[in-house]
Amino acid sequence: MSGVGASGDLHDRSTVGVTHLSHHSLACENISMSGRSKIHVISSLDGTEQPSYLSLPAGFVEEGDPLPLVVSLHPWSSDLESRDEDLERLVEEKRWLYLCPNFRGRNDQIDALGSELARQDILDAVEWVSERYPVDPRRIFLTGGSGGGHMTMLMVARHPGGWTAASAWVGISNLTSWHARHVDGKYGKMMRSALGGAPEDSEEIAARYLDRSPLTHLANAKDVALDIAAGIHDGHTGSVPVRHSLDAFNVIAQARGDATIRETEIEQLSQPDGRLASPSATDTVSDASLGREIYLRRTNDRTRVTIFEGGHEGIAEATIDWFEQHARGTFQQGITSQNDR
Repeated sequence: MSGVGASGDLHDRSTVGVTHLSHHSLACENISMSGRSKIHVISSLDGTEQPSYLSLPAGFVEEGDPLPLVVSLHPWSSDLESRDEDLERLVEEKRWLYLCPNFRGRNDQIDALGSELARQDILDAVEWVSERYPVDPRRIFLTGGSGGGHMTMLMVARHPGGWTAASAWVGISNLTSWHARHVDGKYGKMMRSALGGAPEDSEEIAARYLDRSPLTHLANAKDVALDIAAGIHDGHTGSVPVRHSLDAFNVIAQARGDATIRETEIEQLSQPDGRLASPSATDTVSDASLGREIYLRRTNDRTRVTIFEGGHEGIAEATIDWFEQHARGTFQQGITSQNDR
């Protein structure tokens, strides 16, 4: 999942498209039994045909055991044609199912950017796949980076019951503050296009920014196994400050009555090459799946946040590790300290 936002060009092993005429019917019978195919699902809200990509593992058979489903959400300025090659490869190696919804495409139109239509498109696509393939309902996973991280957090906040675990990388949690940061740039323009203007233009528009911000709803995700992560240099070399991830964790921690990350700690980490003045033991752990130095890691019962050496990126190996821990139901908070290596 490195290099969030880059569009991949992996060769499609299958070019067979699948279209269905209603939410419960399949119109094309020659879907590939392995590889990557485009499917079309009728929105249960507005009746429009919405595309996704579905990847089946090599040698897939419908009569086999139920399989985990990984739902991967595209970045901010992209659509379903953007591919996370690292994550796609690891999911294929695990022989899991892999779904990439479009959820109304780039975040520069009103039907995209966390709208009810966009959220329902993801739920509709998961339902469509679950009705037709042996999906294990106890192992449905959600992930995304950047704009996909925003949507991952928003989905677990607005629809917390459907996910076994979720992994959000360098996600935007507060659209109002992010607009202020990028008011004169590309992302500010995209938000105004999608949401009808700037937050200060009217109360209605300001409410739209709030409604589509994960922070507004994340208290509902207090029982979801949610992993939040960001590179320390994001916000300096990248577009999303680490505060977005830290504030997201704090909303959930407050909802649970757990300890939060202190404002002084957030300010320290928000500086260029920021470091904690007094890191706790959990802030100096080693995580082989991440493979990066860790500068902050905090957990509560179901939520974890990590600030690591890196930028605006995600780490596919760490995503899969989080999913596997919760698929097995064996999440362990204790990991070797870096000082003990």
